[in-house]
Amino acid sequence: MLVPKITSSTLDPALQRALALLPAVLYTDAAQAVAASASSDAAIWADTDAAAAKELLNRGVAVAVHSGEVPADVDAARIAVRYSAAQGLEQAVERALGEGVARAGAVVLQLTRAQIEEGAQLARLVAAADARAAGESGPVRVLVELSGSWTEDLLARVGRAGASAVVEADQLALDAQGAGLALGAAVVAGSGLASDRADGLITTVVVDEQHVCLGVAYSNAASLGAALAAGEGVYWSRRRGLWHKGLTSGATQALLGLRVDCDADALCFRVRQHGAGFCHRGTRTCFGPAAGLARLAHTVAARRDSAPAGSYTARLFGDAPLLRAKLLEEATELADAREPADVAFEAADLLYFAMVKCAAHGVSLADVERSLDRKHLNVVRRPGNAKPEFVAGAEAEPRAEAAPEPELQTAPEPRAENPPVPRTSILNPGIRAALPGEQIRMRVYASDALTAAERDALLQRPIIDSAEIMRRVRPIVDAVRATGDAAVRELTRKFDGVSLDAVVLRAPFDVPALPERVRAAIDQAYANVHAFHSAQLAADTRVETMPGVVCSRFSRAIERVGLYVPGGSAVLPSSALMLGVPAQVAGCREIVLATPPRADGSVVPEVLYVAHKVGATAIVTAGGAQAIAAMAYGTQSVPKVDKICGPGNQYVTAAKMLAQNDTAAMVAIDMPAGPSEVLVVADASSNAAFVASDLLSQAEHGPDSQVVLLAAGLSDAQLAAIEAEVHAQASRLPRVDVVRQSIPKSFCLRVPSVAAAMAFSNAYAPEHLILHNARAAACVADVVNAGSVFVGPYSPESCGDYASGTNHTLPTYGFSRMYSGVNTATFVKHITAQELTPQGLANIADTVMTLAEVEELEAHRNA
Repeated sequence: MLVPKITSSTLDPALQRALALLPAVLYTDAAQAVAASASSDAAIWADTDAAAAKELLNRGVAVAVHSGEVPADVDAARIAVRYSAAQGLEQAVERALGEGVARAGAVVLQLTRAQIEEGAQLARLVAAADARAAGESGPVRVLVELSGSWTEDLLARVGRAGASAVVEADQLALDAQGAGLALGAAVVAGSGLASDRADGLITTVVVDEQHVCLGVAYSNAASLGAALAAGEGVYWSRRRGLWHKGLTSGATQALLGLRVDCDADALCFRVRQHGAGFCHRGTRTCFGPAAGLARLAHTVAARRDSAPAGSYTARLFGDAPLLRAKLLEEATELADAREPADVAFEAADLLYFAMVKCAAHGVSLADVERSLDRKHLNVVRRPGNAKPEFVAGAEAEPRAEAAPEPELQTAPEPRAENPPVPRTSILNPGIRAALPGEQIRMRVYASDALTAAERDALLQRPIIDSAEIMRRVRPIVDAVRATGDAAVRELTRKFDGVSLDAVVLRAPFDVPALPERVRAAIDQAYANVHAFHSAQLAADTRVETMPGVVCSRFSRAIERVGLYVPGGSAVLPSSALMLGVPAQVAGCREIVLATPPRADGSVVPEVLYVAHKVGATAIVTAGGAQAIAAMAYGTQSVPKVDKICGPGNQYVTAAKMLAQNDTAAMVAIDMPAGPSEVLVVADASSNAAFVASDLLSQAEHGPDSQVVLLAAGLSDAQLAAIEAEVHAQASRLPRVDVVRQSIPKSFCLRVPSVAAAMAFSNAYAPEHLILHNARAAACVADVVNAGSVFVGPYSPESCGDYASGTNHTLPTYGFSRMYSGVNTATFVKHITAQELTPQGLANIADTVMTLAEVEELEAHRNA
């Protein structure tokens, strides 16, 4: 089979997607290979040395090493050994026969054109390799690299010999008009495919994600090239020629991969079938209905989308505690089963509820199988011990019935440091964290190479299943409403591992001594934030709209406000300042802070000091959705508030949204929130170190932080300098493990000008916009959507986060299109009044009565 060799990170994305559908791909860059293995069903190989081999093998990547570097104690079937024939073909073959064929799953020969045309020695090596099995992978494979350019004739010689040709990707093209070999023809020649039919067509077996046969079709070089280019099921019809299956009916197929059979006279297409099914009669297969797990997965997915409201199936999908209870119940019954028939029966029940769990979270049976396959590839194994909480009960006698669920069943444990991993962009669904030793770098795109759909994809934020988050949070909110402080205590013990003595601390607070440097920094930040927010207090408005008619508007502070100050992975007294100071300036009568407790149940001293300075009346020593619910509805000790402000994770945001939409709560919120984000505009005048620092200031917040660099007219060298600074500075950060996750999910977009950068920024609507470009101040006039703007190289984002005076509680997730950041006006409401003199009433009476008559509101007219 033809094996493409990818040597560049700038390969045409369409060609790279097509190559990933082939059975195997070889990379010269180990990091690229690891990334590809996470998103491709192909066998991924990487050129490496013995030192790095084990780590790559454990990450699902097979390795190619030079002779004499074969690592010990690894799966030999996923090792290829390289041999050069520069000193003679026969000598190289002898070495491969004596070492590689005996110790590895593949050998790689580096040959010349003449050595391939000689043929006999290559055939000898293939015959010996075919006679030796390499575990489940079958016979030892022989791969051939050419020192020069491949032709279809050379590919066919290698394919007919039973070897695989390794072809550099830049020698291939998606169509015959391209500069390289047409991919479809190259695959046919390099695989040695030979039809046994008079019309030369190649029989093609089509299977689904579970390898269930859907039907049979035919292919040739032209249709194969079209299928790989489109990434869909394209075949050659004996009557119609090129045939894009399902294009008119909607029953198309996403091509997931292809294989060549052992005799090289048939193909197998693995597809994801859409629509009614493969068969023209509307069934999923041409051989009758599916069975077993494949049928179960299809049925469960269908029921998820069509279950009648109130049915048991709908309850399973909508009631997370119920589904959790059923999974535990069925797992216990399977563990206690003894007779073969009972084991089979209980296993079937457990599989059903497991598939419901998967479908509820958008996980397919193919996803589960892919996870199984990847675990099978692991070199480093876990000890296999059970978790301690399950060991004690395992030795007891089987129970007659499953134990009841605990009384307070709420949600899986949502912790700030372990949020669900989101999908950042459709451009690269295989994003993974950077490994230690790998460069920490953003993905790079060129604006002129993107389609409109791809550009729109870059504007997306992490896609989070809000319905699922709401299902997890609603039981928490309901528990707090039902039992108040008891639920807050229990949930804090469950989620944070902290037993609270008191749910609420009341002013005056016992503030511990702080280091003088810390106290002075907080005092300076408080003074600046207070000054800026005091200047925002608006004067009352008074207008005489016509003689004798005076209209006025005046502001009043919201009486009771709740301020959520996150904790968890970082100490955030700055958030307490940014929320507490404007509430204090506005004159709110009751200021309630809520913040997660430390391990001993106490409040972070710096937050406690800020609470004292801003005049907080109470501190709720709890975090998460339970704290939001306590402030929204009130408990035995937590005061009910009228408005809740402050950032938090997705569970906090969901709780705020639930409370706002519940008329029983009568509470408002500041804004929806998402992960922290920054967008930096940089041009040739930018300081690479400054740009990198601003990018990293948000990247360290969390794994889902959004970091965007718009490179306006930067040269390759200038962009490389920024990338080098990002890696160097990130590597020195205490939270480098967080940055290794967030930076690879982020991206750099190369744009031709600062004007183009501003246009993209306004479409993206970032939380923080940093202008690292010449004439930055002039660009402020072009800003339409942003939470806060940082102008010029000496206005780092961290100044706004802490002490410049502006507020750092800002709209994220694109909400700066319609929301402002927290400010003094957040904590006030505006009331209007009107006062009319007798003459004023006479002046306006006819207008009022006429409009009331038009609206047929007689009482209004009489008034």
